[in-house]
Amino acid sequence: MMADWDAIILGAGAAGMMCAAVAGQRGRRVLLVDHADQPGKKILISGGGRCNFTNIDTAADRYLSANPHFAKSALGRYGAQDFIALVDSYGIAWHEKTLGQLFCDGSAKQIVAMLEEECAKGGVTMALGQPIADVAHGDGLYRVTVGGVEHRAPALVLATGGPSIPKMGATGFAYDVARQFGLSIIQPRPALVPFTLGADEALFQALSGVSADVIVRWNKVRFREAALFTHRGLSGPAMLQISSYWQHRTPIHVDFLPDHDADWLIEAKRERPRASLRKVVAQALTERLADALLERAGVQGEMGNLSDKALRQLGARLHDWSFAPTGTEGYAKAEVTVGGIATAGLSSRTMEASKVPGLYAIGEAVDVTGWLGGYNFQWAWASGWAAAQAV
Repeated sequence: MMADWDAIILGAGAAGMMCAAVAGQRGRRVLLVDHADQPGKKILISGGGRCNFTNIDTAADRYLSANPHFAKSALGRYGAQDFIALVDSYGIAWHEKTLGQLFCDGSAKQIVAMLEEECAKGGVTMALGQPIADVAHGDGLYRVTVGGVEHRAPALVLATGGPSIPKMGATGFAYDVARQFGLSIIQPRPALVPFTLGADEALFQALSGVSADVIVRWNKVRFREAALFTHRGLSGPAMLQISSYWQHRTPIHVDFLPDHDADWLIEAKRERPRASLRKVVAQALTERLADALLERAGVQGEMGNLSDKALRQLGARLHDWSFAPTGTEGYAKAEVTVGGIATAGLSSRTMEASKVPGLYAIGEAVDVTGWLGGYNFQWAWASGWAAAQAV
C-alpha cells in the first residue's frame, strides 16, 4: 500500500496542527501523523486546562536559543495578534491574566477544536494512534511508514516536540530523525522545571505550600514572580523561569523583599525597639517563611537589642539569599525542553534544513525555547505558519 502527499507532518501538537491547517488551506495535500490517539494532548493540559495560548509581549529576546536572532523572522511574520484574530473568529472568550499572558475563559479543548476545524477546512488527513515504523528518503521523496502503509511526499515536517512530559507520550523522536538526516542537535535539557534542594536545606521542606513574591537571579538574568516552596525544593513561576537558564552546580539568588530598601530593619528598630525581630520580619514575609529564614540566619531577639550591623547583614541576606539546587525534577515535570535541532542548519524564514531539501523542523523540536507564559505556544504557531508557507 502506498499513498502520495504534498507534505507529511509528524506530530499533531500545537506546531504540527498549525502547519497542517495553513498548508492545507493553501491547497496542499497534507498528512498529519501522531502516535497519540487524539491531537493536541499537551495543549489540553496546558495553563491548568485553560491553555495560555499566547503572550501579547512576545519578542525574540524572550526566547533561549544558541542563535538569539533565529526566532525573529517567524515571530515577526506571524505574531500574537494574528493568533488572537483566529481565536476571536471562533468566538472563543479569553482574558489576560498577568504579564501579557492570554488564557481561554473556558477550556483548552476550545483551542484544540479550533485547530481541528482549521485542519478540516484545509482537507488535512490525520493518521492517529499508530506508531511511525520507518522514515526514509530517496528520489526526492520522503517515505514514512505508518500502520503498514508507506506514505510519500517531497516535504517532511518534524513537529513532534521535545522529551518534556513523557507521561503524555513525549519522546526525543524528532532528534532521532534529524540526526538520521545529518542535522546537529544542541544538547537538550529540561526547562521551566522545579528545582530540588539537598539535605542541607531540608529546613525549607517544612515550608511546602508557602509562596512569596520574589526576584530570582542567576548571573545577569532575573525574574520577578511568585516562588513556591515544595517538599522537594523550589517551584512557582519565578523558579520555573530561571530554571531554563540555570546551570548545574551554580547557585541562584533570591530577593525575598523586593519592595523593601536595604536599611528597612534599622528603621523598624528605631520605630519599634520592643518588637521581636520575628514579628517584624513575619509582617513582611509570613510567619512560616520568616521563621525558617531567621532560624537559618541564626538571628533572633528584640529589635532594640540587635546591633545595626547585625540588622544590616540580615537585611542584605534577605535581599540576596543564596540557594544551591541539587538539580531539577527533570523531564517528568518540565513544561518544555531547552536545546534541540540546531538552528544553524535551518532557514529562519521557512524552517527548512539548508542541506536537506524538503525537510523542515518546527515548534519545541527546534532549539528555540520561550519563557513561561504563552511564549512557547506563540513559537509553535509562528514556526508552523512559516513552514506552511514553504511546503
